[in-house]
Order: sequence, then structure tokens, then C-alpha cells
Amino acid sequence: MTENPPQKPDYPELSRQIKAWAREAGFAEARITRAELPPEAEARLNDWLAAGYHGEMDYMARHGAMRVRPAELVPGTLSVISLRMNYWPASRPAEQVLADASRAYLSRYSLGRDYHKVLRNRLQKLAERMESAIGAFGYRVFTDSAPLAEVALAAQAGLGWRGKHTLLLTKQQGSLFFLGEILTDLPLPPDEAEDGHCGRCTRCMDVCPTGAIVAPYTVDARRCISYLTIELKTAIPQPLRPLIGNRVYGCDDCQLFCPWNRFSVETGETDFAVRHGLDGASLVELFGWSAEDFRERMAGSPIYRIGYHKWLSNLAVGLGNAPTTEEVVAALKSRLDFPDELVAEPVRWALSRHGVAV
Repeated sequence: MTENPPQKPDYPELSRQIKAWAREAGFAEARITRAELPPEAEARLNDWLAAGYHGEMDYMARHGAMRVRPAELVPGTLSVISLRMNYWPASRPAEQVLADASRAYLSRYSLGRDYHKVLRNRLQKLAERMESAIGAFGYRVFTDSAPLAEVALAAQAGLGWRGKHTLLLTKQQGSLFFLGEILTDLPLPPDEAEDGHCGRCTRCMDVCPTGAIVAPYTVDARRCISYLTIELKTAIPQPLRPLIGNRVYGCDDCQLFCPWNRFSVETGETDFAVRHGLDGASLVELFGWSAEDFRERMAGSPIYRIGYHKWLSNLAVGLGNAPTTEEVVAALKSRLDFPDELVAEPVRWALSRHGVAV
């Protein structure tokens, strides 16, 4: 007697189960799309790279078209499960911190634990739950960790639509969530894309402090505060420094003023809760941290990866834009002889902003 061959999964039913299991795992929503994007997605990427809008993010050009070809990133991929997890923490109101130039504004996604670790762990557990239900299958999990056009795939899956600021938007949570993916060789039925709902609104473009959203759906990273304070390895260019204000790690302005974010809710994820009072700490306080303070307090934080010197460099720019006080000037003077020009040069610039000759 021969054994009965294993039954092929009921893929529509499996798709429904995956979405339910995703919610149980802490994701707000999961949708599914095919592992390919239309040719225009690759054309847009090539135009963006040709314009130099990626700045010094050489990896964007290095991986090229692979970003829009998931089946080349992971051979055998047939489906992409796209998921989102809400992150906005209970914190001091963002607008209040931005209005107080003596405080440091850090993008709200960065106030808790590193989302890469949190999402990757949840994605892996979801994949293992699928495996326990249907047996072994091919997959890999990603969250902002590979050359993958996450927003384009999420939009194609109907998880939301791309806003003019290039982030994914939903009616339920605006854009205040992280994205993650499971690339799999399962032929899951794809969901339908959602039409966009930005209409004539240009609020995100109008409020960008540095004018980085140069056209609808196009960001020049070289002017984007998130790029300047995180991805750029050198000091923020001097012409842009006055526009930075007190934003020393990332920027949320295009999201804060987006009408769809009126409907967002705070996350229930304790991993994203504010740590070390980072939702409203003063620039002077953070600038006074030693290298050891930075290592201890930023361990497990997404901020840790920019390093201590870039951290101080960004804070020096923030202090240059802060109101002139004895405390601010004293803090800056204490770093005048810093051995790395990444810090020392912005310190001199900041002191000159306060009328102090150096």
C-alpha cells in the first residue's frame, strides 16, 4: 500500500487564517500580494536614483531593480504577506515639544525599543504558526532590512495607499505604523489594491521644514531631516541647519499635519513605550551625556545605530537653533575641543549663532 500524498492547502482559507493569526500576534492588519510590481514601479525608482535623490545612501543604487523584484531577492517567491504594526506611543505631545526650542525632538517611532527586533520576532512567530498548520514551506521575513519596495508592495496588497509624502496611509491609522513582510513560495490569492484618498491635499508638502517633498510622491532625501539626522554620516550641511530646528533624530512633521492621522490611535505595544524620558528631554541634558551614557541608555534603541558622535553633532545643531541662555552656551563650550570634527565644527557653528566668537 502507498501512503496518500499530502493534501494541498486550501489557500483561500489559509489566507483568512493568516490575517487572523497576524492580529493575534499584535499586527494591526495583514494583506497579500503577488511577488511582482508593475514596470512603472521600476521606472520610478530609476528616475529617482538618476536624480540623485538618494543622497549618500549608496545601497539604494547598489541593489537597483532588486527592490521592485521580490522574486530575485528570494528566489521562488510567489506571494508577499504585507503587515503593519501601530507604533505611536503615549508621550508628551509632539507639537508641544516642537514648539519648545530648548527641548530635543526625536521622531516618535524611536522612543522605545528598536522596531526591527520587535517586528522580526513577531513575523518569525507568525511564519512558524503557518508552518505548524500546513507543514514546511519556503519563506523569509523582512522589516526595513533588505532591498525591498515595502510601501509599493503594501499598497499593491491593499494595506493602504501611498501618500504624497511617500509613506503608506490608511483610513484607520494614518501612517503611524511599521511595515513588515513575509516572502513565501505559497501561491496565496492576492488582495485588491485600494484607491488613494489624498485628493488635492498638499499639507505634507507644505509643512516640510526643509522642502524635501519636491513633488507629490517624490522626496529628495538630501533635504529630508530623517536622512540628514540618521543616514547622513557627516554633519548636517550648514545651509539646512537653521531649518532643522530642534529635530535631532528624524522628523514627523509630514505625518503630524496629515489629516488622516487624526484617526490614529496610540499603540498598545509595551516595547514601543517611551524610555529614558526621550519624549521631552532638553537639548542641554542630552548633549551632556557621556559615551557610556549613550551606550547604556540607547542600547536596544534604533537611535543607537547612528553612534555617539553623530548624536552629539545633531544635538549641537539643535542647540545652535535654541534660545540663547548661559546654560546653552556653557554646554556648547564644554565640547569645543571635541576630538572629532563631526562634533567640533557644528559646536563652533552653534556658538557663532549665539554671538560667541571662537
